[in-house]
Amino acid sequence: MQLLERNELKDYVAVADSLSRELAQTAVERDAKAGIPTDEIEKLRDRGLLPLVVPIEYSGTGATWAEALKIVQKLSKADGSIGQLYGNHLNLVALGHVSGTKKQKERFYRETAQKNLFWANAINTRDTRLTIAPEGEHFRVNGIKGFGTGVAIADRRVFAAQQEGVEVPVLFVIPKEREGLVSQQDWDNFGQRRTDSSSFSFQNVLVYKDEVFGYPTPPDSAFATFLGIIAQLTKTYIYLGIAEGALEAGKAYTQTFAKPWLTSGVESATQDPYILHHYGEFWVELQAAIALADKVALEVQAAWEKEGTLTHEERGEIAIAVFAAKTQATRVGLDISTRIFETLGSRATATKYGFDRYWRDLRTFTLHDPVDYKLRDVGNWLLNEELPAITQYS
Repeated sequence: MQLLERNELKDYVAVADSLSRELAQTAVERDAKAGIPTDEIEKLRDRGLLPLVVPIEYSGTGATWAEALKIVQKLSKADGSIGQLYGNHLNLVALGHVSGTKKQKERFYRETAQKNLFWANAINTRDTRLTIAPEGEHFRVNGIKGFGTGVAIADRRVFAAQQEGVEVPVLFVIPKEREGLVSQQDWDNFGQRRTDSSSFSFQNVLVYKDEVFGYPTPPDSAFATFLGIIAQLTKTYIYLGIAEGALEAGKAYTQTFAKPWLTSGVESATQDPYILHHYGEFWVELQAAIALADKVALEVQAAWEKEGTLTHEERGEIAIAVFAAKTQATRVGLDISTRIFETLGSRATATKYGFDRYWRDLRTFTLHDPVDYKLRDVGNWLLNEELPAITQYS
């Protein structure tokens, strides 16, 4: 994949920085309101961020994964919900590249770039309530699918459904205007409030044969499952962004409003030795987590560029590296978003500040994929030299 010219990448970094600051100004209010993030997605569209990973030959921006995931981090710093939606979008845009035919790869890349499309999904293969059945040369889908994150406002909607007699879930993409799909508007969780991750019901929804993704050739290639690894790394950068946001917001509050502890013997919170200790610890831990993720992102990009020549051993080794980065980001993010209150004082618990949203957003996300199992895989690799099994959808 061709790298962006440095000045062009700088433009998109500047755009993301500007949008992040803008989103941060209303993040607490939008978190309390919840609802559908229509305005936020339109901002992503208007700023030209949607075709970021579409290759240049398909009229896209042509960013590498290492470059694109830093944009995810910047957006997550302001709003974990929008960081998640954007990260998911980037992964889904590349779905045809990994899981589709050559025709699907070109079609979906070009459509995304030329029409400035936003993608969302409800893949969630553990939810088997959605079924797909052949009807002539096409298909009909019926049932319910949970965790339709951003689907209500997506131009392209990706789902996984069960087909009788087929072991692997069937993955397909349909346009927003397709009839028979209804949002249940049942997303009311304590975190990721602005992702609108509602359930969707399908009533005899038509799916054309060219909207069904098939495994690439050969179907058992290492590259066929590599997007799942990138999805894990995407989550890592969302966590890092949320942790950065918590640390930056806490710093600003401490410098402006916080008071030193009464026995500290100092005049301001910024001189309190224990507060200084906490901030030093937070910063060091976060920088280490970011450095590890950035190193792994370059390895992921190098593996991505191998495409069909990527070996299963190489894929497995990259997976271990991603699992390590994700585990570190999870731990650091939860630590900072929890312990930041030790530097702020009781007044910072006022709802208007919204400091709790960093922990809520991060914790809601991490429960989908416990890091204990990632650590088990890393330990099994270290002690027994066994590489983790990576599925098409994880």
